[in-house]
Amino acid sequence: MTIEGDYKKTIAALFSTAVRFNLPVAVWCLPDSPEIKLCLSLRGVQTLATVPQLEGGLTGFAFYPFQVSAANPATFIKADITFSSLSSKLKFNFQLNENPEYVALVKRLQDYFHKIKDSNLAATWHVNRHSLPNQINKPDFISLVQKGISAIEAGAFEKVVLSLNKSYPLEPDFGVWQAFCQLQAKYKNAFISLVSIPEVGTWMGASPEILVEINNKKLFKTVALAGTQLLTPADNPANAMWRQKEIEEQSLVERYILNCFKKIRLREYTEAGPRTVVAGNLMHLRTDFTVDMNQVPFPQLGTDMLALLHPTSAVCGMPKEAATDFIRQQEGYDRSYYSGFLGPVQVDGESHIFVNLRCMQLLEDSAVLYAGAGITAESEPEKEWLETKFKMETMRDIIVKKKK
Repeated sequence: MTIEGDYKKTIAALFSTAVRFNLPVAVWCLPDSPEIKLCLSLRGVQTLATVPQLEGGLTGFAFYPFQVSAANPATFIKADITFSSLSSKLKFNFQLNENPEYVALVKRLQDYFHKIKDSNLAATWHVNRHSLPNQINKPDFISLVQKGISAIEAGAFEKVVLSLNKSYPLEPDFGVWQAFCQLQAKYKNAFISLVSIPEVGTWMGASPEILVEINNKKLFKTVALAGTQLLTPADNPANAMWRQKEIEEQSLVERYILNCFKKIRLREYTEAGPRTVVAGNLMHLRTDFTVDMNQVPFPQLGTDMLALLHPTSAVCGMPKEAATDFIRQQEGYDRSYYSGFLGPVQVDGESHIFVNLRCMQLLEDSAVLYAGAGITAESEPEKEWLETKFKMETMRDIIVKKKK
């Protein structure tokens, strides 16, 4: 069915309706695209034992943690109902006789949606009330980075990505949908997402990093994104100068992807980069890897690579196992869904999975922001601390009003 009127009001009302009826919902916008999509599930959130099947199977939205646990399950929002801002079409992707309860539930959803669609009802969101992360302050993070450097010098691993979080109070007039629209307007080349799941909670982000992508032409894509420096108004990204530390950090992520290709004996790929790219107020080094799945005997390339890549060197380290152990033992808090992955699966025949970076977790009256930095032997703790501050600005600018 086509819904007339302002698509922004429609999506806001659909989001509020899902939360009101305790249903999982996801809203997203792909990089460099004006289209906003939404999906919600009538059957509650599903948990998957493995990564989602990207080349077929379930259609919906994947939301996975850094590490799967009882507290942080691997979740999937089946796309029972979808909406597109470009077509203004609300699609019901199921048969009402599939489950008699759906008939009554859909009627209640429709009644509530039409009741609030043109109102100024303030949107609420699902809140995880069970676990809040320990706050990591500057001295603790500096000490953690020093431990990471010492472990690298001792030969424990080549690189480790260390992170921290910070809580900010929400402004009294904070609106979750308005914040999403601000992110979309400000960070057009990022993946903008708003995911709200009962018990799991609500997360919003503007991720610059593709993990795995398969478009409708069966082109597979992944990227190596690492190295960070601040972008100032006077900078020209084409003339960016990179230190040896950032070059080496990005090279490690490239090598990690190539090692994953080797594990499945894939040799036919295109590599482009590294080049400087802009993500919000920062610049990064990026290398793109592309595979034409029509030309290689790997029908499940996306699914296989997703299982191998996550968590990538860009959010974990190398070697993966040693870096993960260090993070688990030394970082001092539960990352939850920060540095996990998320994105639409088989929506309109395409799958787009991104790393959950530049993100925040929404609580009742506050938001927890997350950021990390890649640590190598050449790292300087104070500079790594500054890098996390710069990365947090993406989300902080959305929730904290600037003083006039």
